[in-house]
Amino acid sequence: MRHRRNTTKLKRTAAHRRSLLANLACSLIEHGCIRTTLAKAKALRPVAEKMIGLGKRGDLHARRQAVAFLRQKDIAKKLFDEVAPLSKDRPGGYCRITKLGARMTDSAAMAIIEWVDQPAETEAVDTEAAAAAEPVVAEEAPAAEETAPAKKKATKNAKEEVAEAE
Repeated sequence: MRHRRNTTKLKRTAAHRRSLLANLACSLIEHGCIRTTLAKAKALRPVAEKMIGLGKRGDLHARRQAVAFLRQKDIAKKLFDEVAPLSKDRPGGYCRITKLGARMTDSAAMAIIEWVDQPAETEAVDTEAAAAAEPVVAEEAPAAEETAPAKKKATKNAKEEVAEAE
């Protein structure tokens, strides 16, 4: 009987499941939002929330526990320096799971898992970069048109000079 065994197995061995959850947690910390199956998102939520709990504690032992689970020092540093301080006033519920529907290929239920307290700076930076890129492309196009007729005039003058020299 599975009394009080609330771990979702995900049809994997214990080592494979631990590695999968560690990789998903690293991706969530790095990107802030990931798209995965609903079962994996539901299995990831408790792990991710424990990582935020470690990040909020912030002591040396918590850092070592996070690095031991995640196995990536740069991701653990980002967890403690950027992600966890955003949730310092929140008592729990750091992740949000949004259902997307079935995947086209195998009809698996898909979901997006993301942090509730995401930094809004990344969205603003992406919007500003996209807006800045558009005028640059628009300004380059007329400049190319203006230089093309000038080249034709230069070639006509060169032909006339060659004709006069003969």
